[in-house]
Amino acid sequence: MTEDEYTELAAQLDRLSAVPDDVLSEVVARDGLCLWAFDRSDFPAEETDRATAARMCAGCPVIDQCLELDLRTAGENTVGVWGALPDTDRRSLFPVWLRRRGGEAR
Repeated sequence: MTEDEYTELAAQLDRLSAVPDDVLSEVVARDGLCLWAFDRSDFPAEETDRATAARMCAGCPVIDQCLELDLRTAGENTVGVWGALPDTDRRSLFPVWLRRRGGEAR
């Protein structure tokens, strides 16, 4: 992803900035496809995180909420797949997202 794409994605998440963490967590747990629609064995070990994210998150109704939750709670220490992005992309997105939020993580 490019810096412009990270900036656009961070701006897209601005609408969720006032949503409390517990509400985001509840929505993601209730509606996130990865939590109930798949068995971990559905994803081959040799598949890249980017490919896994694309397959696992395709059609998920709470991608933005999931991504917002991970940025808030894991920040630059994120691992795995959240919000349809592999951890490498989320680590690059985090400082852009953080600047939009005034530079303070929760």
